[in-house]
Amino acid sequence: MSKSSFKLGMAQMLVEGGQPEQNLNRAARMIRQAAEQGCAIVVLPECLDLGWTDPAARELAQPIPGPHSEVLADAAQAGGVYVVAGLTERAGGRIYNAAVLISPQGEILLKHRKINIMEIAQDLYATGDSLAVVQTPLGTIGVNICADNFPNSLVFGHSLARMGAQLLLSPCAWAMPPEHDNSHEPYGELWKTAYSTLTELYDLTVVGVSNVGWLRGGPWQGYKCIGCSLAMGPGGVIRAEAPYGEAAESLTVIEVEPVPSPVTGELIAGMLAGKGYVGP
Repeated sequence: MSKSSFKLGMAQMLVEGGQPEQNLNRAARMIRQAAEQGCAIVVLPECLDLGWTDPAARELAQPIPGPHSEVLADAAQAGGVYVVAGLTERAGGRIYNAAVLISPQGEILLKHRKINIMEIAQDLYATGDSLAVVQTPLGTIGVNICADNFPNSLVFGHSLARMGAQLLLSPCAWAMPPEHDNSHEPYGELWKTAYSTLTELYDLTVVGVSNVGWLRGGPWQGYKCIGCSLAMGPGGVIRAEAPYGEAAESLTVIEVEPVPSPVTGELIAGMLAGKGYVGP
């Protein structure tokens, strides 16, 4: 049984490439701040420990559970909140772009490994091979990562919705060239298109939280991560847009009211057809 409503914190934090101690301490602070503001769940960015595509991952990536996830688990337990966060995972001889959902008791309830790995990152990250949701007192939660929600990859979001997700929470790292001028070319239409598709069809709440700061290594070295984190609610309504900019660290708090799906299984196809959806 899910709560009728609760507060969710969008923790748009600075991530410095190859600086796990500083990044994890910053994440723990933002978790604490969100808890102090009454949030029941906090969403943080992609690869927040080491930075997206940072070469330091080859030496510094850790297993999950492991020392990096333990910092977040301790912060979740101290604040009594759920935490969704992106981490760089070492598993055997592979490195994954991963995300975890941690309970208020500090338990890892779900781990997702990014599937839609961009071509420029495929020499660093292995491809994930599973999707899952978990039932919580806040509702049924699905987790994926950034490009898993590209408009041409929405099969993953559709799948999580059909598995019962009421909230789809997505750690992200939204980067632009250093010369990008947001006043002339506003960022975010790609994500609004993708998120609105899912939120209109399934009455989901979709939240993507990006980091801010400069990429100091990897194929996009010199690009800037610009925040602009986005939350959309049922019916495609924009619930929040966090500020834009490489220095735009912020905590945005929204009220979330999960909507249970009226149908499940094969009945979902009929519901989607009634909304004009043409597809698998």
